[in-house]
Amino acid sequence: MDRDTRLKRLKFRSWHRGTREADLMIGGYFDAHAATWSDADMDWFETFLEEQDVDIMAWAMGVQPPPAQFDHPVLHGMRKMDFVPVAR
Repeated sequence: MDRDTRLKRLKFRSWHRGTREADLMIGGYFDAHAATWSDADMDWFETFLEEQDVDIMAWAMGVQPPPAQFDHPVLHGMRKMDFVPVAR
């Protein structure tokens, strides 16, 4: 799959999580940073998106420590996110 197709697929999966809060956190972070990701970062993110929203949000907010396989620079960046622009 080429990079553009892969990014479109990841964008869809990032913005269609099941709860609005998860959509904003994961999708908003994706929109802000995915263009700079390497193929390895996209591999990691694809695996990351298989996890439950409640776990992803807890790891991203620092409420729970992530499992070793998810302690990754992309998640570290998500932890630093302080807002997501929302269209009205």
